[in-house]
Amino acid sequence: MKDYRCIPSKEDADFVACMEDILDVYELPYSPMYPVVCMDEKPYQLLDNIREPLPECPGNNQKVDSEYKRNGTCSIFIFVEPLGGKRYVSIPEHRTAIDWAMEIKHLSDVVFPNVKKIILVMDNLNTHKPVSLYKAFTPQEARRIIKRLEIHYTPKHGSWLNMAEIELNVMTRQYLSLRIASIEKLKCELSAWKEYRNRNISKIKWHFKTGNAREKLISLYPVLESTKVNPFVKTIFQKI
Repeated sequence: MKDYRCIPSKEDADFVACMEDILDVYELPYSPMYPVVCMDEKPYQLLDNIREPLPECPGNNQKVDSEYKRNGTCSIFIFVEPLGGKRYVSIPEHRTAIDWAMEIKHLSDVVFPNVKKIILVMDNLNTHKPVSLYKAFTPQEARRIIKRLEIHYTPKHGSWLNMAEIELNVMTRQYLSLRIASIEKLKCELSAWKEYRNRNISKIKWHFKTGNAREKLISLYPVLESTKVNPFVKTIFQKI
C-alpha cells in the first residue's frame, strides 16, 4: 500500500520563502477592495453510461453499470475568495495559456471590476504567468490587466497551500464523483453548485499559520551555519 504525496526536499529555502509568503497573505484581514482570490484548475474526463442505471428504491441505492463511454475531456477553472465566500467556475475545452489569460481578464473585468487590486494566489504552472496575457491581448491590454493583480505563487510540491484545492475537493465530493456526459451538462451542474455555495456565503477558514509551519515543518527550513556545531567540538563535548 502506497500513499502518494507531494514531498518537498529538506532544508528547501525556495519552498519556505514561497510558503511563508502565502501564509502572510492568508493572515491579511478581509478587504472588499483588495480581495484575496485563490485559483486552480483541473482536467475532467466526460463519461457517459453505456446502460441506463437502475433507479433508486426504498432500501436500495441506485445501481450503475461499471462500463462507461468516454466523451472527451475538458478543464475546470475555479477562482475562490475564501474570506468573501464567493467563487467563480469556468469550463473551457482546453487549458492553454490563452484559456488562462481569458479567465484572468474575466476575473479582472467582470468578477471584480471595481476593486483596487486583486491578490491572486495560484500554483506556478507554466501557463499561469503574466506572459500568457501578452499571447492573448495587445501589450496595452495585457499590461492593464497585470497592473490590477498582485500575484503570489505556491511553492513547487506545495499545492496544499492553495485554498482553491479545498474548494475543488468540495466540488469533487458533491458533484464530480458522478458521471457527466457533456460539457453542457457539466456547466449546468457546476453553475447550480456555484450559485448554491455563493448564496450561502460558504467561506474557508484557514488555521495553519507561519508559527505552525516553523514548528511542524522545521525540517524544511535551512540550518544556518551559525547554529551548526563543529564536529570536532561536538566530539570533545561527548567525551567530557
